[in-house]
Amino acid sequence: MVKKFFKIIHKEFSGLHEAALLLGLSALASQVLALLRDHLLAKTFGAGQTLDVYYAAFRIPDLVYVTIASFVSVMVLIPLLIDKIGKNDNKAAKEFMDSVFTVFCAVMVGVSVILYFLIPWLTRLTAPGFSSAEQVQLILFTRILLFSPFLLGISNLLGSVTQSLRKFLIYALSPLLYNVGIILGVTVLYPTIGPTGLVWGVAIGALMHLAIQLPVLAERGFFPGFTRKINWPMIRQVVGVSLPRTLTLATAQLDDLVLLSMASLFATGSIAIFSFSYNLQAVPLAIVGVSYSVAAFPQLAKLYAQGQKKEFLSQISDTVRHIAFWSFLSSVLFIVLRAQVVRVILGAGRFNWADTRLTAACLALFAISVIGQSLCLLFVRGYYAAGKTYKPLFINIICTGLVIALAFIFSDWYRSWPAFKDLLETILRVKGLPDTQILVLPLAFSVGFIVNSWLHWIGFEREFGKLPGGVGRSFLQSLFAAVTGGVVSYEMLNILEGLPTRTVAGIFLQGFAAGLAGIAIFAAVLVLLNNSEIKEVGRALGSRFWKRKPVVAEQETL
Repeated sequence: MVKKFFKIIHKEFSGLHEAALLLGLSALASQVLALLRDHLLAKTFGAGQTLDVYYAAFRIPDLVYVTIASFVSVMVLIPLLIDKIGKNDNKAAKEFMDSVFTVFCAVMVGVSVILYFLIPWLTRLTAPGFSSAEQVQLILFTRILLFSPFLLGISNLLGSVTQSLRKFLIYALSPLLYNVGIILGVTVLYPTIGPTGLVWGVAIGALMHLAIQLPVLAERGFFPGFTRKINWPMIRQVVGVSLPRTLTLATAQLDDLVLLSMASLFATGSIAIFSFSYNLQAVPLAIVGVSYSVAAFPQLAKLYAQGQKKEFLSQISDTVRHIAFWSFLSSVLFIVLRAQVVRVILGAGRFNWADTRLTAACLALFAISVIGQSLCLLFVRGYYAAGKTYKPLFINIICTGLVIALAFIFSDWYRSWPAFKDLLETILRVKGLPDTQILVLPLAFSVGFIVNSWLHWIGFEREFGKLPGGVGRSFLQSLFAAVTGGVVSYEMLNILEGLPTRTVAGIFLQGFAAGLAGIAIFAAVLVLLNNSEIKEVGRALGSRFWKRKPVVAEQETL
């Protein structure tokens, strides 16, 4: 049995859907731990001051991670390493890695020292609504969290080697250990040393993310080391290739930075509610959007490099159809079952019913844009596969500005236009709850990302040609089936109202049965429509996809 498990990660995969399903299972394991982490945080602290400070403390380290640590991205380094390792030139590969490692460490140490002293001023911008006591705690938390981008950046750098050496199990375990570290921070360090234990847990998780890779690298002669003989031409090449992707990630972080900064001006607990709902909607995004876009990337790069433009577009079209298939279903179910999802995962201890209702409402707004976020991931990788890295950057800059502008506009409407406030509260069933202003932020986020995906799609077709394969028909089929399944799930909730929903088990059974009914109707409608995606998924599920070798996506935020 153990032997079989270790063989899983070494076998080649050939089909997009088999690889994506396997990636989805790998992402699911990480997401389960992330949900356990959020459950413990919600149960221990509720949506209050401590978690507001905790989540706000990630903003500056996250920005450092995506603007500096992403220069040593797996996506950038793996092709360069494979080229050297494929030529059996391990010495050149080691010298290259030592050069990158030396420069990266020097830059990160320098930036971290500067930020350490600037943080008291920067936190006034990232959390302007915090009190003096909250600012003191925020400064301390942020300074401790500066360890994380440094350690995770090195881990990603070394992850390029472990994946190039086909040690996929090691790299796949890294994000799991990262979440284990955070969980230890909540369950062990917090009771021992107080609130700082939460952020020390994050730092320990980052260290574990890195440490698990070191024995393999030492065994294969790739243990990182400092060098004076830096290969500057290769460093310039890495920076040149990484720069557009780094700037694209930075624009996405700017969204979060501004939205959480605004949330700090709202009621206490607003940052926590925004963060919990954002993390929940990230589950289908990671399992669907990330999995399919990462699975498609190697084949897209190969097809474009070989000049097979028609096949390149066909692969994009195929992936778009399957992203729509899964995303519409997950979005509709998250909207219909939002209260059950939030209550089962977060609703314990100090996380009360008001927190649940408000988080569920935010989750519904985020869920609207899961399809848009997933398609953005795919189109960006499609551009990267073709070596055209600046167009997605320009689109993301425009849409970042749009999200920020909409956040201010919706916030102003909420305060000055009672009809807008009433409409939001009525549709999302939070009428009578105090402090519902936080709803404007996920609304702005989702509208911005829907526009973002639309612009990416239009720009992509203008650049490469119209997508073949009946994408429009597939979209309508998946949307119709998902809405039909959602209606059935909603009616099933009403039928199951008699269940003892005061207990977690009762709420889970209610949501599970309603969701299962919705999924069954979704599948039945697509079968009746002779939908091609459900046939392809069925074939993939029956093809022993678990025996295929996964390609693991790197972590893009702390």
